[in-house]
Amino acid sequence: MVDLTDEERAAIAATMKRVALLMDEIGWATPLAGLTEAQVRALIEESVEGFREAMSDIAKANAPEVPF
Repeated sequence: MVDLTDEERAAIAATMKRVALLMDEIGWATPLAGLTEAQVRALIEESVEGFREAMSDIAKANAPEVPF
């Protein structure tokens, strides 16, 4: 079991929204075994990129302002 930080949980929630949009295109009724290689790759890429972007946005939002 992984102990996620609050930031990681928020990033996962943001990522889920992006993955859901892609699943809308693929079709929610499509079984996992029915996905093409390209669809699986797209889901993984969307997940990784979404998480990375969300963590970056969170870090920027939490960064202290430079006084000069």
